Amino acid sequence: MKISFRFPATPASEATRAYRRRVLLLAVIGIAVLPLAWRGPSCGQDFDFHLQNWLEVARSWREGVIYPHWAASPNYLAGEPRFVFYAPLSRFLGAALGCILPWAWTPLAFTLACLLGAGWSFQAMAREWAGDDNAAFGACLYVVNPYMMFLAYERGALAELMAAMGIPLLVLYGLRARRSLVPLALTVAAIWLTNAPAGVMGCYLLAVLILVAAVQQRSWRLPARAVGGVALGLALAGFWLVPAIYEQRWVQIKSAVGPLMRVEDSFLFRLVAVGPGLSPDDLFAISYHNQVLRIASWIAVALIAGAGVAAWLSRQQRRNSGLWLPLVVMGVLVCALQFAWSDVAWRVTPKLEYLQFPWRWMLVLGMIFAAMVALALRPEPPTRRGIAVRALVMLLVAGGTAGLNSAVFWQACDEEDNIAAQIQTMRSTGFEGTDEYTLEGVDLDEQGGVVGALRSSSGGPIGVVNATALREHRGWPPAPNDHAWQIPAHVHIERWQTEHRTADVTTQTAAFAVLALTDYPAWRVRRNGAEVKNVIRTGGMMAVPIEPGANRIDVTWRTTPDQWAGIVLSLCGVAVTLALSWSERRRKEVPVP
Repeated sequence: MKISFRFPATPASEATRAYRRRVLLLAVIGIAVLPLAWRGPSCGQDFDFHLQNWLEVARSWREGVIYPHWAASPNYLAGEPRFVFYAPLSRFLGAALGCILPWAWTPLAFTLACLLGAGWSFQAMAREWAGDDNAAFGACLYVVNPYMMFLAYERGALAELMAAMGIPLLVLYGLRARRSLVPLALTVAAIWLTNAPAGVMGCYLLAVLILVAAVQQRSWRLPARAVGGVALGLALAGFWLVPAIYEQRWVQIKSAVGPLMRVEDSFLFRLVAVGPGLSPDDLFAISYHNQVLRIASWIAVALIAGAGVAAWLSRQQRRNSGLWLPLVVMGVLVCALQFAWSDVAWRVTPKLEYLQFPWRWMLVLGMIFAAMVALALRPEPPTRRGIAVRALVMLLVAGGTAGLNSAVFWQACDEEDNIAAQIQTMRSTGFEGTDEYTLEGVDLDEQGGVVGALRSSSGGPIGVVNATALREHRGWPPAPNDHAWQIPAHVHIERWQTEHRTADVTTQTAAFAVLALTDYPAWRVRRNGAEVKNVIRTGGMMAVPIEPGANRIDVTWRTTPDQWAGIVLSLCGVAVTLALSWSERRRKEVPVP
């Protein structure tokens, strides 16, 4: 007599299976992040950058600025326009968690939130083609695949980790048969507002999937929906995207793809050679780059092999599922982009070079691998024994992942990089600036020297200098022991907040007040209530002309025309989205004859 261990097809059994799926996913994620709870935050390559973003946003919120554009701590408290260009959602989530939790717990909470969101989105996608139980198993593989752990621990690329939540939803809303223009647009907007490289990858991923599916189905319905969804999604993200594109002319954005950050430096196992005459800093940078590249290359090899095997095992689904062929074609393209002979494609494809590292495509390949595994599993609900075997396999994988994270990926924090030290540095001396957000025509090292000289000579963020000397030399600081630059003055700082600076300067002669504030075009400068047009940039700093007597200097961040254009575009996108949602709701309410 053959005994069946399958659950009866009743609501109670389905509820039980759903509960078990949730528990398994939570257990797998909890085991994977144990090193963060046990050993503390992992100070990966980008961890400092993201922590500083969270701290900056939290400070701006306390000052009443809901959507900050300016980061005050970089360039040793002179600031930089980091938030004009860096996508906002990850810093908002980190700042919100930091306002609720102790800052030492925030990285763990952020990682947990991202992995839970990624698991949920993958389940929502995979159940459309593979069933609930198989989708849950694939979701567990997706959240603990080695590239996700590499992001969370080794690189500290937390915005890219957050973008992993949106990649499966692009597949879901791009390929499924039901109407999904509005959710596709929302997904496109969310990915761009989380991480710009992920936005580029997401758009190309969607284009390839839709093209293959359209040819396969001999229908242009999916391409039409994708075009509309991408256009609407970019419009929704316009409040950030338009200024980020337009204002690149004001900064050295090309520095983002400088040496060791270029695609040609990071193809699989293509290590950068060490030549003679390099400084110790250059040697360290090359050594660290090669170390990260080795790890990323082996992760790519593992995911390529795993995705290939899973695609072969699931090949029977190529006729029954509209998901298999588009994902296989995308996987082949991702693999091809990892090798040096694809350099031409990287150069000619618009904006692809800003991914910086070819192995960033492993974010997509990890999703393809997990989806292929879900498709390879039998579509029938598993038996009790099958459920137990799957749970045991995933718990063992999660345990191995936790061990790998702790032994290989987890990065110890230096004394100056731990969270308490970073908070203290932000309040006292500030941080070094970022190359790509440095003003056009300004040297980053020179700008740091200018700030240091200004603060050492004046004892504060404002120094008063001789007007004639500044106009003649167009530079600061002055020559050593050249006291002719200094003008006796009384300086009173009334307000020195991130996006609003007010000070009273009293002097007996005409002079310039040099502010330890990066001279960005979005600043509006007023003296005694009148707007100042002849502000001089000296070493990247702002030099405001002042008159004999009392001068009230007021510097505020203004919304520039390009920022207004982005806001209007987003409002139009919201109006269209609401109209489409209302139309869809009305269509569902109309009874079918």
